[in-house]
Amino acid sequence: MERQRVLVVVGPTAVGKTELSLILAQKLGGEIISADSMQVYRGMDIGTAKPSYLEQERVVHHLLDVVDPDQRFNVADYVGLAEDVLANLQTRGVPPVLTGGTGLYIDALLDGFLFPDSSADPELRAQLQARAYEDPQGLFQELERVDPESANKIHPNDLRRVIRALEVYRRTGEPISVLQRKQEQEDRPYRPVYVGLSRRREELYARINQRVDQMVDQGLIAEVEGLLKAYPQQPTALQALGYKEIVWYLQGQIDLDQALEILKRDTRRYAKRQLSWFKRNQRIHWFNLSEQTEAEILQAVLSIWK
Repeated sequence: MERQRVLVVVGPTAVGKTELSLILAQKLGGEIISADSMQVYRGMDIGTAKPSYLEQERVVHHLLDVVDPDQRFNVADYVGLAEDVLANLQTRGVPPVLTGGTGLYIDALLDGFLFPDSSADPELRAQLQARAYEDPQGLFQELERVDPESANKIHPNDLRRVIRALEVYRRTGEPISVLQRKQEQEDRPYRPVYVGLSRRREELYARINQRVDQMVDQGLIAEVEGLLKAYPQQPTALQALGYKEIVWYLQGQIDLDQALEILKRDTRRYAKRQLSWFKRNQRIHWFNLSEQTEAEILQAVLSIWK
């Protein structure tokens, strides 16, 4: 069976993926599939830079507003939903444009790489390392509960591997042993065409800073206030970049200027990690929006797609 072609537009946050993806989808008569781990949450619009109502009117979007912020959602959930969307588009003969900055989701869907590398989630890793220091036996017992097959292969004192296995389980919802078997057996039915967008660092960082200011102007603080009222227990989604900083401000831990500076700084760091992730993929055709016009890039991408 012929593999399904998928146009994939990747790059760091605030680089300009949304507008180019919209134009490409319109030119190809395609539909957009979001690959953003935070845009799946309903009510989290401004802080995730979710495509606006007008942008969603221009092109059909998939995998936005999938779950409520207090519902669990992981990479395995994403892959299952995205596979369904791709199958539907193939049946209808519609070209898919997959776009977003969550490299783990993209890799898992297209290549079957269903577990992250060692740098995937520094915060989660730090939490697990702290627990390993305080209660190494309890950490191993958790692994025995969620992934007995891996626990049987890992010595209780090999905390590095214990942490690794638990990190994968927490990130994906499935044991690393299961995911490793899936990867070995899987032959993915897709033929991706990758397009990567970048900018000069100083320009990208300026755009990130500007985006944060725009989010505040658009009502980010009110959005977070509403979410806190609806979800006072602060589920994982509200601990994400763009939300936790505003929560700290609303709870009086820091002032607004501090919250925005932290948000800008951490978003710049996140963009750097995104670029590092995508740069490993040798199949990506890279374009620099600081050096090429959108029209030039559009023409080049359409040529590659043909």
